[in-house]
Amino acid sequence: VEAKILSPIGFEVGAAISELNVDQGDRVKKGAVVARLYSAEQQAKTKQAITSIKVAEVRLKKALAAIPKMKAILTQTKHSNKRSQTLLPRNLISREQADKTQMEQDVAATEYKIAQAEIYLAKAELANARTQYDLEKQRLDHYTLRSPYDGLVIERHKELGTVLSPGEAVFTLIDPKTVWILGYVDEARAGYIRVDQPAQVRLRSLPNSKFQGKVVRIDIESDRVNEERRVYIRCTDCPEQFHLGEQAEIFIQTAVLEEALLVPEIAIDNFNGASGTVWVVKNGRLLQQVVTCGHKTLDGRVEIIDGVESELQVVAIVPNGMKEGRKVSLIEGG
Repeated sequence: VEAKILSPIGFEVGAAISELNVDQGDRVKKGAVVARLYSAEQQAKTKQAITSIKVAEVRLKKALAAIPKMKAILTQTKHSNKRSQTLLPRNLISREQADKTQMEQDVAATEYKIAQAEIYLAKAELANARTQYDLEKQRLDHYTLRSPYDGLVIERHKELGTVLSPGEAVFTLIDPKTVWILGYVDEARAGYIRVDQPAQVRLRSLPNSKFQGKVVRIDIESDRVNEERRVYIRCTDCPEQFHLGEQAEIFIQTAVLEEALLVPEIAIDNFNGASGTVWVVKNGRLLQQVVTCGHKTLDGRVEIIDGVESELQVVAIVPNGMKEGRKVSLIEGG
């Protein structure tokens, strides 16, 4: 019994555990807080970032408020300078007075540009402060551990006060909806297995009960050492309570043979999974016949799909001393 989705979860940062809200066997909802770390230092940094935003907002308001005044001064100096430059050719004012009004206009224009630059600078500082706050808030969120999905806690690895390193597992969760049965099938018998075929499951803890299921996955890669294929069964009516790692037997229905010639495997000589030799009776005498084989049943019988004519009878129990041409008398088996 295994779970497709099994997740050791922990914190992205290191600190001491201050809160544990669940234990083994508890069910949790997606997003539920399952643990927290001591975060006083990070909370202080987050508050400092909030203060920086407020300071930047005040600076921006101050810079924006200065613009009307700077613009009014610039307009006034332009008007005065224009008047002075008109009076100068008529010698109604001195050169010094004209130069003074020109300088006042130039200074006002420069100060107006500086005031505009102060706005851009204040906006940039505010954006930077908000970005820094988002960063500190994100870091603070890392001190809270939430369930990534609706799951079941199968193990709690740490206790209160434990100092963690980043990435250490605090809990192991599974998604109960993804529990399935992993079966190992000998490669010699796995050729007819297909996804969606019906199956039965018998749990070690409930040996007298069989539960219905179906094949949901067949691994592409086989076990090279044991020469077995991994097959996964999704149970449709298994008990709600399960135990990961429990042993189980699976029975997969690969075909339904409405009519077939079935011979015990031990009665087939040189059987290689696809063909072999059987003893048949023809006209009261023994004869060896090469046959083509098909499906194999759980009770050790093999389907003969070709090689035996309808008038021939296959010997199911092969005693010692069998020879071709020898006369035999038949005993019908049940």
